[in-house]
Amino acid sequence: MTDGILLLDKPLGLSSTAAGLRVRRLLGASKAGHVGSLDPLATGMLPICIGEGTKLASEILEGDKVYRFQISLGKRTTTGDREGEVIEERPVPALERHAIELVLARFVGETSQIPPMYSAIKQGGVPLYRLARAGEVVDRPARKVRIESLELIGLEPNRLDCRVVCGKGTYVRVLAEDIAVALGTVGHVTDLRRESVQPFAPDRLVTLERVESTRGIGLPWVTLDEAVGHLRLVALTPDAARRMSQGQVVDAPEALRFALGETVRLHGPGSVFMGLGRIAAPGRVGPKRLVAEKASEYNPRPSTRP
Repeated sequence: MTDGILLLDKPLGLSSTAAGLRVRRLLGASKAGHVGSLDPLATGMLPICIGEGTKLASEILEGDKVYRFQISLGKRTTTGDREGEVIEERPVPALERHAIELVLARFVGETSQIPPMYSAIKQGGVPLYRLARAGEVVDRPARKVRIESLELIGLEPNRLDCRVVCGKGTYVRVLAEDIAVALGTVGHVTDLRRESVQPFAPDRLVTLERVESTRGIGLPWVTLDEAVGHLRLVALTPDAARRMSQGQVVDAPEALRFALGETVRLHGPGSVFMGLGRIAAPGRVGPKRLVAEKASEYNPRPSTRP
């Protein structure tokens, strides 16, 4: 089994959890998990962490996401997308590209969103979508989200085609509804595709059909080191690598330049990726999440032979 990241092109109609479980079974992986859930309505990049790759999920989750989405104007639905029931209708004013672009520009930067009822966020230990399906609506505190860019790709009567680059925790369905309101009407998402998750390029996307036909052989895996390549590197000496594998904080001259608490990549001798470390003090780094197989190379178990 490969330890790494598989960039699945999630198909329409399948939940992220179901897609991840299918990949896990097809690869015979003991450990697997997806990063950044996509609704069944959505397609596109869903990073699947396999084996020791699951230890890197939290770092991958921090990356910006790129979505392309379509907004149908004039109707609001229970779910914020085309799968829900229409609960409100409003006329759509005459729209001109420049005016729309000015409205979109107002969403760029740090803004607030109220999470939708149809989401996996838990309240009192219960996912909101379960409460919504039971007909309940509860108060949800607004959350800060960051919109890096938001552009109009296409304009048709009563429909917008947009692309957004956004930080973690952003709900595109909510963004679409807010855009519609800012334009003087209501709306919902009719098509949603995640084009990429930084720092991954979309040219490594693979379909479920390809995973099934290859069983993992010859797939364009993202290595563990590549997956966190955006983090700064600390190279360890053989002795430091050994002591790091034992859970010790070690000296690292390059760590003098890094911020206290910063997460870094760890390389052992020969540029072997050992996992993640955390700057514990100026010039000192400790383990955060180590790759078990590589760490054991520097910390062999004592021989049990007589």
